[in-house]
Amino acid sequence: MTGFSAFSGFRRAVRLWFVPREIRAEGTTPDYRFSLANERTFLAWLRTALALIGGGFAVDQFLPDLRWGWRVGLALALLTTGVLCSLRAVNHWVRVERAMRRGEDLPVSRFPALLAVVVAVVAVAMAVVVLLGWEG
Repeated sequence: MTGFSAFSGFRRAVRLWFVPREIRAEGTTPDYRFSLANERTFLAWLRTALALIGGGFAVDQFLPDLRWGWRVGLALALLTTGVLCSLRAVNHWVRVERAMRRGEDLPVSRFPALLAVVVAVVAVAMAVVVLLGWEG
């Protein structure tokens, strides 16, 4: 796939985020229960993103005695993961909706594993900070 072709595919995917009626032009309408389940999954991903973003702000605001590098690093890890999670939510929703309409297998993703690893790494870092104390 050429660079232009990849960019064009990405642009089309993002366009579908904001013009979902174009998805209806593909395939046939799936059972509404599956579409609603897809939407509930989307909302669960958004709740996860909001929790990560809230955790990032909490680390920054409520741990002022934590060394600056630790505080900023942990906060940015959580905030960045929250942003990626929210973007992944809408991308996944579109991909699943299109697959259902086309009668294809549902798309697979490494993102849940990546998200789990990032959260685990941040949790271990926080455990280290708690065990060693956080005063600079």
